[in-house]
Formats: sequence, structure tokens, C-alpha cells
Amino acid sequence: MPFVRKRMFASKKQKAFLYLIEELGYTQKEAQRLIAKGRLFVNGEAMTKTAGEIEGEFEFIYFEPITKGLQATFEEKEFVVFDKPSGVLIHPQNRNTPYSLIDELKYQYGRDANIAHRIDQETSGLVLCARNKQSERDIKMMFELRDMKKKYLAFVHGKFEKELTVEAPLLRAEDESAIVRMVVKVDEKGKASKTDFKALEYFRDLDMTLVECSPYTGRQHQIRVHLFHVKHPIVGDPIYGQNENDIIKFLDKELSKEERIQKSGASRLLLHASELEFELYDEKYVIKSNVDFLQTCLASVCE
Repeated sequence: MPFVRKRMFASKKQKAFLYLIEELGYTQKEAQRLIAKGRLFVNGEAMTKTAGEIEGEFEFIYFEPITKGLQATFEEKEFVVFDKPSGVLIHPQNRNTPYSLIDELKYQYGRDANIAHRIDQETSGLVLCARNKQSERDIKMMFELRDMKKKYLAFVHGKFEKELTVEAPLLRAEDESAIVRMVVKVDEKGKASKTDFKALEYFRDLDMTLVECSPYTGRQHQIRVHLFHVKHPIVGDPIYGQNENDIIKFLDKELSKEERIQKSGASRLLLHASELEFELYDEKYVIKSNVDFLQTCLASVCE
């Protein structure tokens, strides 16, 4: 379990944040932030005053990363790239999340390492991670300036015709009925979004197409919504292209594997972050996934 509640002892009266700095190696900012979040307990009650004092026994909840042996696919002094499997979260959803990619990163590369961008839990593929605070700032600035080119592979329903550019604004908002709790849709009031698509191979017996996707913007669910918008939803997508009842069942974790395959075509979302191209510290990088995604797709739809 990454989040552990540990009993600790302060031999003399002192500021709690100073104890965390001296004993656990946190910076002052990190220590005070964790106290403010209610991670430190005295006599069973959370201390939230960042200048609060401790003496004697207390408890502290902290993140202790674990490993499942996932190795980086590319490694440099300032950053690493992981090929994330589908189903693995980028960050813990809560203190009970058993494992996420941040576990692997911090276990292998230390507390200062951090993930620089996100992909969905069900999306597999390349994730760029900084190895220190400075490279984290530099990489995040690169994303903000859109100096990163990304390519994805998607297995979609239907025959996708050659090449297509979709420019459709995306709006993320709670559904008015509050029945569907997560929705991104094409809407004039949304943020400008653009994706290029290119058909790579059509499989007539499945009526499905392998498509290369190149997003110019990085909106949530952008590729999924744009493909659904042009009537080629991604195989295995449990939200876009499904009816409201099945979406609710999926979000509540009540949709069985068999039901999902029957309704969406696969037991996982068949979307893969396949390539990253960027320039960092005067070096140009083109990093490609080692995963044979087409074979993953064919195996998934034949389950």
C-alpha cells in the first residue's frame, strides 16, 4: 500500500514541520503542505496548523512507493519514459489506490522524480517523466508551449477513409441531469481542439481500422471524442458511443467484462500513445513505443 500510517516519536518539543525536514528529508514547503492536508496525527486527531508543535508519540501518513518491476523504455539523466500498460493509473485516486505509475517512478528514481503529463488510465503507451525538480519545470513548460509532438494509435469501428483533420471545440462539464458524472462533448462554447487522423490498415472481417492520431492540442479525452464525433468510436471505449445506462454501470464498476466486450468490442480502450517527439536541452528526441499495438488490438477483439 503506497500510503502508510507510521508511528513516530519526537524526543523534544519542536515544530512538526522541522521534524519532518530533519527526519524524513522533506523541504519546508513539502512538510508544511502535508501537515495542512491532515497527514500528521497527535492523539488520534489531525494537526492542520503548519506551525504546530509535537512532542512524544504521533502518527504520520506518507507515500511509500512500491514496485511491480515496470522498467523505463527510455532513460536520460534528466528524464525517463515509461510504456504504461492499460489499466494503470498515472497517480493514485485516493489513499487506498494499491499502485500507480508514480509508485514505479519514485521507487526507482527518488522522491524528486515526477510525471510531467497524463494519459487516461485505460490508454496505454508512452509517459514522459522528469527525474528532478528543474527538469520537471522545463518539461512542463515545453508542454505549455506545445513544443511536444505526440502520436497515438487507435483501433476504431468502421472503415476510416484515408486522412482527416477534425477541428471541433471540446467542453468538459457535468451533465445537467447529474446521471453521467463525466462528460466531454463537442460544443461551440468549448476550447479549440484539433486532431489529424490517418488510416493505416482496414480489417474487413472485423469492420475496424487502425488509425494514427496526431493531436495539436491536449484536451481531456480529445482523441476519443473527436473519433466519436466523426462516427468512428474507439473499440473498447466504455463511454463514448455507449448508452447512458451502460456508462453508469461502467463508472460504478458494475459492467462485466463480457458485457463490455459485447457492447464496445473489447475489454479495454484500444488507444495507445505510440510516439513522442521533442527537443530538450539542445537535443532532439524521437521516442517510439516498443509495444506491438496492432497485435494487442487483434488479440483484444478476439477474446
